[in-house]
Formats: sequence, C-alpha cells, structure tokens
Amino acid sequence: MTDVSGRRGHAVRDLPSRRHKGEKIERLLEMDDASTYDVLEVGTGSGGIAHYFATQARARCRVTSVDVEDARMVCDGYTFRRVESTKLPFPEGSFDVVITNHVIEHVGDRVAQAEHLAEILRVLRPAGVVYLAVPNRWMLVEPHYKLAFLSWLPHGLRTPWLKLWRKGTFYDCEPLQLGELEALARNAGFYPANRSACAFRLTLAIEGASGSLARLISSLPDRVIDGLRRIIPTHIYILRPVASSDS
Repeated sequence: MTDVSGRRGHAVRDLPSRRHKGEKIERLLEMDDASTYDVLEVGTGSGGIAHYFATQARARCRVTSVDVEDARMVCDGYTFRRVESTKLPFPEGSFDVVITNHVIEHVGDRVAQAEHLAEILRVLRPAGVVYLAVPNRWMLVEPHYKLAFLSWLPHGLRTPWLKLWRKGTFYDCEPLQLGELEALARNAGFYPANRSACAFRLTLAIEGASGSLARLISSLPDRVIDGLRRIIPTHIYILRPVASSDS
C-alpha cells in the first residue's frame, strides 16, 4: 500500500465549522435516531467531525477515526488510531458509515487514490454508505494554499507556481475532475451519487448564509445547480457498494 506518512496535514482548526460540516454530512447520509451506526472517519484533522458524530449527532454512533498524524483539538467521545498508509487497520465489514472528507486528494497519485477507495469498500458493510468530498480541480482558488489557478496547471508546473508565489515548497494535493472521481469510484466497486446541489442548499441552511447572492443561488432549481457541478468548488458524493445498489 502507498506510504502517505511524508505528506503534510491540512487540519481545519475552526471547530464551529466542523460541527456544521458534521450536521451536513449526517443529513446527507439520512441517518436516523432509531439506529446505531459504527462510523469510521478517514482523516481526523482537528477531530471536530468525529467529535460531532460521537457526541452531538441525532443518530447514535460508535466512532473511530484515523489519520497519518495527531492534530486533534478535541479528543473525547471517539477512538483514534494513527495510520501510515492508505491501508486501514480494521477487519472487512467493520463499519456502517465511512466519512472521507477532503482526504482523497492528500493520499497520493491515482494509484494511491484507488487504494484509498478499495480499503474503504473492504471495511464497509454490504449495506453501508460512504460520504466523500473532494475539491474540484477547476476551482478558482485552491483551498489549501489560497492560490488562484494552482490546480488548473499541468501537474509538473504546480510546485513551481507554488514556489513562485512563496506559498510553499511542494504541492502535495491531487484534486480531481468530476469524471476522474466517478471513474475511480466505479472501478473501486461503488455506485457514486452526486449530491453537490443538496449539500450546497444544506450548507446555506445550516450556516444561516445571508445576502442577496446567497438568496439568489438558493432559489435556483436543483437542475440548474446540477448543471454547474463541473465547476462547483467541491464534489460531494454518496457512495454505495455496487452489490447493494443492484439488489
């Protein structure tokens, strides 16, 4: 399996935003309070999302979270394990829900990204579900380094562009285009359902976004927002194993 221990972390330190993110994920996954879920978060970061599912979610959750480094700001309510590669240290079929939120772009090249999804499928139960979010390669401003057009460039020019603007010494992310992401998911054995439009509306509702632009966008029909999904800054998918989707 691909070694990811040398890649830097990009933990989000804004804990209130992690609570909002957790609520959005829970609602997109349609988790109910009549069930108990074994939840795995891949990419703990500050620990805010794992903490939300362990302590604040409407659904009852037993939460495990993994990361290549320990950058947690909140630690209570869930189990944490460090990993050194895309390999997950759990038996097959261990989890009902797997959350991989802005992680796949950090694990390495396309081979490593395929391994990441294969491991998620391995530890997921047959009727399980995955929340996957990844930056769109065609976002205007790259979110990790706050540099316009960074991910638009050919692969070999991204690090020199980063250095030119004194934003870093190595571009360690691999953002994906819509078709690339869907192909990876299908090849791994998932049926990918794009939920970017629904996620966008939930973000506005949960965070209480205001202003004329937010009101205008929120009033657009889903088909219009779906039509823009190739340029929406973040791709958000719900993945289900092909076998369960076909049954």
